[in-house]
Amino acid sequence: MVNIVVFHSVLGLRPVELGAAERLRAAGHDVVTPDLYAGLTAATLDDGFALMDRVGWAAISRRAAEAVRDLPPSTVLLGVSMGCGVVQSVLPDRPAAAGVLLLHALAAIPASARDGLPVQVHVADPDPIAPPAEVAAWREATPGAEVFTYPGAGHFYTDAEDPGYDEVAAALTWRRALGFLRTLPQAD
Repeated sequence: MVNIVVFHSVLGLRPVELGAAERLRAAGHDVVTPDLYAGLTAATLDDGFALMDRVGWAAISRRAAEAVRDLPPSTVLLGVSMGCGVVQSVLPDRPAAAGVLLLHALAAIPASARDGLPVQVHVADPDPIAPPAEVAAWREATPGAEVFTYPGAGHFYTDAEDPGYDEVAAALTWRRALGFLRTLPQAD
């Protein structure tokens, strides 16, 4: 069992993140899903970016920091799309994180991160949020990270309610992610 925090996408805390948390709990993990938008959600990416702007990155980052404050230091940081940026904002203050799991986007891993920090990334190929050239550059800048791309899948390919959903890619992502989590140090 590992402790995991799941940071939601720009669309807000929705069934896809809550479903991911349930999947992780079913695998024996302890999972929290902070609502960084305080109950607000959006139906489209454009509306999501407008909502993110309205809430403000400072408030989002503050809420994320508050959400992890009392979690074990080794809690795994999992980001879904915009949530990857949230992972990037809290990681510098979480040096003992057991691992980082990024879905649907990238996050800069700070130079201050400990050597050997386990990192796994899952993105569509191509994806306008994580274009192939950025993924290649990120892979070069983050040696040791596992990077999986899913040709032909849509940006939110793990979300069964999204038009870009890809059942095969989603199942493979979750198999790989659960395998990754099994390799991490287990919580006491």
